[in-house]
Amino acid sequence: MTDLKKVLEAVRAGTLGIEDAVLMLKKEPFVDLGYAKVDLHRRVRQGAAEVIYGAGKTADQILGITEAMRKNGQETILITRLSEEDAEVIGKREALDYHPEARIGIVGPIPHPDGIGTVIVATGGTSDIPVAEEAALTAEVHGSEVIRLYDVGVAGLHRLLAHTDEIMRASVIVVVAGMEGALASVIGGLADCPVIAVPTSVGYGASFEGLSALLAMLNSCASGVSVVNIDNGFGAGYLASRINHIGKRGVTE
Repeated sequence: MTDLKKVLEAVRAGTLGIEDAVLMLKKEPFVDLGYAKVDLHRRVRQGAAEVIYGAGKTADQILGITEAMRKNGQETILITRLSEEDAEVIGKREALDYHPEARIGIVGPIPHPDGIGTVIVATGGTSDIPVAEEAALTAEVHGSEVIRLYDVGVAGLHRLLAHTDEIMRASVIVVVAGMEGALASVIGGLADCPVIAVPTSVGYGASFEGLSALLAMLNSCASGVSVVNIDNGFGAGYLASRINHIGKRGVTE
């Protein structure tokens, strides 16, 4: 449930006065830090708070944005593409849970899963795991239960088929693969749920840093497969979690 719904439910229940509710809704929609305008109404509009993209920002800038978000009631903050150097600096001032492989930092607790089902994150090979972990952690921070199926690529199809039950029960599947990107089509042909394909830059010269996997996934013959950009684990994990919460819209806790 979004913060706006919580305010309205509290008014209806009589635990929050109308004047107090009006005051809460009048809060500024963003905080201007000079170098960044922190969107405080993102959660109201989209159901999920703003995420900090760490690449290109200094550690002090990330800390400033984090502080602004925490002051305005954001309990869990996701920082993507965060370098180990910046994570070390931030970790001295914030309780940062840093995942170096995924280059993800998390401030605050990962929420209890409240989606309609599970999100599977599958990879073609071990080399795809950094992008897959970015997707998996993003989905978990946004309230989804994640099952990881790593190194189940088409070079050894029996590894994937050993997990048919999990695939059939999933509400959405993120498929992360480089090389020829064939795994997305294979899983798309098995699953009855949406499949989000993530091409990675893993592969030899003719893979063109993920372009061949991207084109293969875009040309998938399996219905129900959509594609995000090369190495965009965050985008896939975010979309997967939104799909996994569609059935929760309008449902009060």
